[in-house]
Amino acid sequence: MSTVKWGILSTANIAKKALIPALQNSDNAEVAAIASISGKAEDTAKEFSIPKAYQSYEDLLDDPEIQAVYIPLPNTMHKEWVTKAARKGKHVLCEKPAALTAEDVKEMAEVCRINNVLFMEAFMYQFHPQHRRVKELIEEGAIGEVRHMRSAFTFKLDFEKNSQNIRLNKDLGGGSIWDVGCYCIHSTRYILGDEPAEVYVKGTLHDQFGVDTKAAGILSFENGITASFECGFEQPMNDLYEVSGTKGTIKVPFAYRPDRFPGAEVSIEIIDDKGEERSETFKGNPYEIQVSHFSDCIMSGKQPVYSPEQTIRNIETIQACYQSLGANSPVLL
Repeated sequence: MSTVKWGILSTANIAKKALIPALQNSDNAEVAAIASISGKAEDTAKEFSIPKAYQSYEDLLDDPEIQAVYIPLPNTMHKEWVTKAARKGKHVLCEKPAALTAEDVKEMAEVCRINNVLFMEAFMYQFHPQHRRVKELIEEGAIGEVRHMRSAFTFKLDFEKNSQNIRLNKDLGGGSIWDVGCYCIHSTRYILGDEPAEVYVKGTLHDQFGVDTKAAGILSFENGITASFECGFEQPMNDLYEVSGTKGTIKVPFAYRPDRFPGAEVSIEIIDDKGEERSETFKGNPYEIQVSHFSDCIMSGKQPVYSPEQTIRNIETIQACYQSLGANSPVLL
């Protein structure tokens, strides 16, 4: 087997703009089928030269040629279709957040384990090489002992024009923490290599939609390191993090959406304790790296670098953030 045959459940924009092109540009993957219950499967298949189009997700899962599926459905539908895909013997790459409770992710991961298929949550940003370099710089002592990490992911969403957007639908898992704050929380855990012991989050709940449209939080770790994050739909596009230590700071100005730039070429900045700056540039499409990695794991039998256990811990932290937001008080993990 030289390539993995993929099926796409849904014609969602993220699939058309990012995942299908990534799969088609990958050396070890190919898009063999797409399914939609909206009647758009055939048009999308023609647009991207996909061989097969199905009018139901079940029909795609019944296709014996399909080895893996990508699931970009609304958050509340992930558990159902991850479970059904696994029981049909399909490996699963599921869009973030994998589910809205850690218990659901545990059940999804167990079904995948029982059916001997791989399962990974699609936090694509982490596959961009700039983040591996940040971790290396920290391990090398480039900024001394880490004391704080700050992150932000915001973009402007016109609530009136986008009233039907699933990001604003509480019943479908909408809200800024679930949508973009999850990246901040994920990157904090990933870069620091530790789990927070306490979270405290403040935010704004929209009167009409009932979801958080803006939030900011503090994550505290047992080793004394702190982290802060902000996320929301009320400010211009911003996706960054910076790590401050006793001897300097590392800034990553385009942390979560480097694919916005041609060739996904971005730079990180390293500032020492004397104020001297230098930068390093990195290039790579995180979507392509992600699908190539997952396809390689399928062919080789290796486990993905991002495990279900990591997904569970991320969801637990997000749940604690929402608990803190609702209670207006810190929450211990």
